[in-house]
Amino acid sequence: MATDPLSVANQRVVETLASRLRRRQVVGSRETALETVLVLRQVISKVRFSNIDQLVEIIRSVGRKLVEAQPKEHTVGNTVRKVLHHIREEYHTASQGSAVVSTSKDTLSIAKFVLQGQPRKQNVPQKTTLNKSHVTLKENDEDDPDAFARTLKPVLMEAIQDVLDELETVYDNISKNAKDHIHSDEIILTIGKSSTVEAFLKAAAPYRKYTVIIADTAPSYSGHDMARSLSSAGISTVLVPDSSIYALMSRINKVMLGAHAILANGGMFAITGSLLAATAARAHSTPVVVCAGQFKLTPQWNLYHEYGALDFADPSSVLGFEEGNLVDKVDVVNPFYDYVRPELIDAFITNDGDHPPSSVYRLIKEAYDDEDYEL
Repeated sequence: MATDPLSVANQRVVETLASRLRRRQVVGSRETALETVLVLRQVISKVRFSNIDQLVEIIRSVGRKLVEAQPKEHTVGNTVRKVLHHIREEYHTASQGSAVVSTSKDTLSIAKFVLQGQPRKQNVPQKTTLNKSHVTLKENDEDDPDAFARTLKPVLMEAIQDVLDELETVYDNISKNAKDHIHSDEIILTIGKSSTVEAFLKAAAPYRKYTVIIADTAPSYSGHDMARSLSSAGISTVLVPDSSIYALMSRINKVMLGAHAILANGGMFAITGSLLAATAARAHSTPVVVCAGQFKLTPQWNLYHEYGALDFADPSSVLGFEEGNLVDKVDVVNPFYDYVRPELIDAFITNDGDHPPSSVYRLIKEAYDDEDYEL
C-alpha cells in the first residue's frame, strides 16, 4: 500500500482550516477545538493506513500543520493530542482486551490475533462481529492492505464522536454544579466576556440571588456584551471600568475568570485584565475561581515573559493614529492575554469536577500521552 499520508481531498480540508486559523477567521478556544475535531474526523474517515504507526504519524502531521498555522490557539494542539490518546486507547483495547485464549476452539482473542496473526479456522456456532474484527485487524496485511483500517475506523469514529460530544456539552457539564459554588447575596467580579463563565453564572441564577460586577475590559470592551447578556437573564449586573477593580475588591466575595489556556504548571493565559483582578484578589484574600473546559489543558509552559502571552491586538485601539505627535515617540503594546500564575488561582471548575492548580499536571497526564507533548 502506498504510504502517502494524505489524499488530495484531505490535504485541501487541512489547508482550508490552516488558512482560516492563520487569518483569524476561526477564533476562540472552543470554536477552534470543534473545527479541529471535525477536520480530524474527515481525515481519518478517508485516509488509508495499514498499521497504527502510520495512522498516528498522519494525525501528528495534520496537527503540526494546524498548530504552525496558529500557535496561539492552544486548543488546536490539545485536541490533536486528545484524539491521538483516544486512538491509542482504542487500539490497545482492541489488541489486548481479551488476551485469554490462544488454543481454545470455542473462543477467539483479539489480543492473540494481533500478536500471532490470522487465527486458524475454528468451529464457532455463529458468526459474530468479533470474528469479523479478527479477520480485519491484521496489521501490514499485504493481501488486503486496507483490512486493518476497515476494522479500526468505526471504533475511531466513535472515539472522535466522544471528543466532539464533550466539546458540545462542555458548558452544561461545567455549569451543572453552579448553585453549589455561588451563594445568595454574593458579589462576584468577572472580567470581559467568557462564554463558560456566562453559562456558569446563568445556571445559578434560578437558585441564587447575587450581584455580578463586570469590568469593561478596555480596549475591547467585551465586558459590555457580558453585562447585557447577564442582565437580560435577570441577574443583577454592574458594569465598572477596569481602573476601579482594586478599589472594589474589598466588597467582592469571589472572582470568577475564564481561561484561554491552562498551562502545565497550573497557571493560565486569560484575557487582559485577569492578572489585575487576580493580584487585587490576592491582596484582599478573595478567592479566585476559573471556569474552563478540560480541552484547554495544554502540556506547555509560559516561555514568553512573566506577565503575558506572545499575542498582541491592534495597538490603534489604545493609541490612535490621530495622535500623530505622540505615536512617533512611544511604543504601544496591546497584549491580548495575561499570564496568571498558579499561586493566584484557588480552583479550576472543569467539566470533570473541581481541581486546584497543583492537580493540573495529573489531569494533563491522564488526558494526553507523553510522546505527544511535542507534535
